[in-house]
Order: sequence, then structure tokens, then C-alpha cells
Amino acid sequence: QVQLMESGGGSVQAGGSLRLSCSDSGDTDRPNDCMGWWRQAPGKDHEGVASIFTPGGGNKYYADSVKGRFTISRDNVKRTTYLRMENLKPEDSAMYYCAAGRRESHRMTCNYNNTEVYTHWGQGIQVTVSS
Repeated sequence: QVQLMESGGGSVQAGGSLRLSCSDSGDTDRPNDCMGWWRQAPGKDHEGVASIFTPGGGNKYYADSVKGRFTISRDNVKRTTYLRMENLKPEDSAMYYCAAGRRESHRMTCNYNNTEVYTHWGQGIQVTVSS
């Protein structure tokens, strides 16, 4: 069983920065090789934000809306995935969720659009950006 815990959310003014952290614990026999972040604002769909293939130097994927402003990274020793968010905008306000998963095939990628990969989810953490 994998447990995910997000931290680092909060309130910030537009243009500010935050760093979200997601620590994972539990099953190490079959470690997850994909980690990602999603968000959901009130009245809006669940939206993939960024994801990463966790073995060292892994591929990263970003939604167009956050490219150039958000950076996903992974510390495998600490088993923590980060989402550095810069130049935040009010439209970035949402509940942010961390997710983990393991590809069933090496032909699959960790792109957040491959939602079937992501089988473990955190409880979410609020990010609020004021104008």
C-alpha cells in the first residue's frame, strides 16, 4: 500500500511562488515509476498539471497552462516529489493532488494524460492565489 502526503500549499499573491511537496511511503517491492500533480478548481474539471518518470533524469511532462512557470522534480532518496510554482496567477488557485503509479508496459509513458497509470492519490492541498 502506498501513502501519499502533500504539503506546502497556502495563499500567495499573484506573481508569487510556492513549492508543493509530495512524500510517498509504503510498498517498496514494486516501486512506482511515475509521479504527477493534478489540480481541481471549484466548478472545473480535474486537470493534469505535471508528471515525471521517477528513475534518475526521467522525462517530464507539463500542461501548456503551466509551462515555463512550474517545475516538477523528484528526490528518490527522500521519496519526495516537488512542484515548484512560480509567477502564480489567480487561475492557478485550486486543490492540488499528488498521484503515483507504475507503468504496466515500458511502451507507456508517465504523461499525466495516461491516467490509467496513476493508481494512488493523496488527499490534496489547497493553493490560493489572490490578485
